[in-house]
Amino acid sequence: ERAGDQDAAANLRRFTAPFILRRVKTDKSIIADLPEKLEMDVLCNLTAEQAGLYQAVVDDMLARIDAADGVQRRGLVLATMTKLKQVCNHPAHFLRDGSALADRSGKLQALEEILDEVMAVGERALLFTQYAEFGAMLRGHLVGRFGREVLFLHGGMDKAARDEMVARFQVADAASPPLFVLSLKAGGTGLTLTAANHVVHVDRWWNPAVEDQATDRAFRIGQRRSVQVRKFVCAGTVEEKIATMIQDKHGLADRIVGTGEGWLTELSTGQLAELFRLESEAVVE
Repeated sequence: ERAGDQDAAANLRRFTAPFILRRVKTDKSIIADLPEKLEMDVLCNLTAEQAGLYQAVVDDMLARIDAADGVQRRGLVLATMTKLKQVCNHPAHFLRDGSALADRSGKLQALEEILDEVMAVGERALLFTQYAEFGAMLRGHLVGRFGREVLFLHGGMDKAARDEMVARFQVADAASPPLFVLSLKAGGTGLTLTAANHVVHVDRWWNPAVEDQATDRAFRIGQRRSVQVRKFVCAGTVEEKIATMIQDKHGLADRIVGTGEGWLTELSTGQLAELFRLESEAVVE
């Protein structure tokens, strides 16, 4: 992978092929009637408030990382990435201060614009976030913004409550909830939610296989409409830079069947500084 060696990748695939059977739904010889899936990155800008918080987190990490090593260093890198992702989501997510969400996040603005269009044509959407606490914040905000019921599935729910929620969403009725917020770990597998033909990954899980599994709640047998998958990325931030890295990783994962995210903690201090650096085009007033 480090050398981009196609021959080595092909050799590994050949060695593992006798033990792996991989079928993909896009293979028309397996499922002839599954509709198309359109995937796209949606670039969002930071507000000035987000940019200030972002830079403060980066400065704090760079001041401490040279004095850390081993497990401590890896923990610092992962903690910094988590904080930056929270800032990119919304200042209130990072600050955990219970403040109002409106007009403070580029991602939230983009989400509202997309959902306006989705609901205007009577369609439904799944909204995935890695963070249950942000899912709860989103649900509350969207209920107020659209005046419609918004479902929220998280890991604290028992099976009966989860099944009832899924059944209500799947009902083909204009009164059914049009939006379903899901924490990625709780709702990323094992559910059929084909009533939705829009999927939004509000924040990115840096593992392509996990994101694909979540998307497959809508893009699966029983889906009759083309599915639009939007992955939010804050321009000029670590999110955009890692999105590019994910594309490279995804190519390797498709060839080898498997992926991980520990590689992010092994970057040098210089590479981390470049990865986390806030670009000038990131901010919009």
